[in-house]
Amino acid sequence: MRIDIVSIIPEIFHSIFSNSIMKRAIYKGLIEIHIHDLRKYGLGKRKNVDDYPYGGGSGMVIRIEPVYQCFYKLLSERDYDEKIFMTPDGELFSQKNAQNLINKKNIIILCGRYKGIDQRIRDHLISKEISIGNYILSGGELAAAVVIESIVRLLPGVIQNKDSILTDSFQKESFIAPPIYTRPMIYKGWAVPNILLSGHHKKIKDWLNEKSIPQKKLDT
Repeated sequence: MRIDIVSIIPEIFHSIFSNSIMKRAIYKGLIEIHIHDLRKYGLGKRKNVDDYPYGGGSGMVIRIEPVYQCFYKLLSERDYDEKIFMTPDGELFSQKNAQNLINKKNIIILCGRYKGIDQRIRDHLISKEISIGNYILSGGELAAAVVIESIVRLLPGVIQNKDSILTDSFQKESFIAPPIYTRPMIYKGWAVPNILLSGHHKKIKDWLNEKSIPQKKLDT
């Protein structure tokens, strides 16, 4: 799987992708991540990528030309299954979305900045718009990192214990995983539930199922 990220602040990703499971996935060759500096496609000597909005208003808008030129170069080299724009008014990202995206071979993710991007980019160059929540960030980079990690951890071979993935929250029937405990059994008078220490597998399984929280309950 290959993911190309387009951003005007590419250095944000360096630390994120050089640690933990992201680093292991890249090292094992399970994922290719290529980060493209949009400013390389900017206009003029200063490599400008933004301008004032038509019709007035505050803030700056990312221009269509540098994005088009970057996309044109990438699309001339390979086909892409999805061309994603990270935006707060996009489709709310979920575990189901992550599971669908792991079946894609090549993905482009465009990270916005400033007031936003020229609408023509969204209309003509983007195939999917994704949000990680109903709030505003300074740019799409951190949101893109969230989406990418949620995808990568599902790729076969990234996490060795498959059972761990299968019991994650939202992985099955939109349920939140039940409470989990580890040693010590008692700390400052706070004890692990006796049922988990009983060794009775059926009763433990029933308790875990009972304690799983439906997503709909969380949303109310």
